[in-house]
Amino acid sequence: MTEQHNAATAPGDSRRRIVEIDFIKAIMILLMIAFHIVFIGDTYPYAKKIVYTFHMPAFLIISGYMLNTGRSVRSYLLTLLWIFIPYTVMESGYTFMASLLPIREHVDNLTVGLLVEKILLHPLGPYWYLHTLMLCGLICFFVFRLPRITLLPRLVILALCYAFLSRCLHVVSLPCAFYFMAGVVLRHSGTPFLSFFRPSLLSAVPFVLIACMPACLDKSTPGGIAMVYLAMSLCLVLFGYCRGTVLRLMLFIGRNTLVLLLFSPVFTVLAKIYQPVLLRVEPTGMLFLAVSLAFAVAGCFFIAAIMDRLGISKCFFGKEQNLK
Repeated sequence: MTEQHNAATAPGDSRRRIVEIDFIKAIMILLMIAFHIVFIGDTYPYAKKIVYTFHMPAFLIISGYMLNTGRSVRSYLLTLLWIFIPYTVMESGYTFMASLLPIREHVDNLTVGLLVEKILLHPLGPYWYLHTLMLCGLICFFVFRLPRITLLPRLVILALCYAFLSRCLHVVSLPCAFYFMAGVVLRHSGTPFLSFFRPSLLSAVPFVLIACMPACLDKSTPGGIAMVYLAMSLCLVLFGYCRGTVLRLMLFIGRNTLVLLLFSPVFTVLAKIYQPVLLRVEPTGMLFLAVSLAFAVAGCFFIAAIMDRLGISKCFFGKEQNLK
């Protein structure tokens, strides 16, 4: 969700942003927020299972693709620092609240040691993505700086490192690490992102077929891997139909997914306050979902805008203006 590389070659513009990637990210972050709303996830568990098969793997592929291993060590470490600081603040807050609230990830007997363990090893909530991003990105960056090694041996070393992190240290999910690596492979193969992921309305057919097979709804299965590709293809189909204000809003959301990841848990918890009222009006939860999504997105951007205005973003994100 962070911007480590966002340029592509285009006619007349040698350094342009790949707006299609922003669009995919926007859809995936909105799905993430939607199914972090407890009522929606509990009421529609099968839909949640489908979405969980592809939405974070898509982010990991994009993150691996956007990793620029050609940067200086200092520049890259600074990038990681300005991910680690907001990650640490929000993960600490989430863990603390989990020790107070009767939520699914409730923490008993919160101690300093347990807090450090959650931050460094086993994060709670949606912040696991940033933890995985930092670890996978850091290892990848330095593997690709090893001298006099061709691409294939680098990838073998990278895969072994990720396997060690997962199977020996138990700090990342191996499938998640390999989705990140898939993005790295795509980037270093020289294949443009939009040449590999192509829009096709026909993708809807196998997507629906796989979605009807519960055994395939796992990101580590062949069916799950196919679903990730098909979902990204369908996102590109939607991109082709989006116009005007809707498109501008989606691209703005896609450029600022880090803000939404960091702050959205605050608003998904607050949604419980007005949940009973909206469910009495419309019991399926669709109105509640629409209101909660709008509330979360607007709330996150409001916090980020206030931080920009007060100069807090400089200390929190390392930027004067975080909203792009």
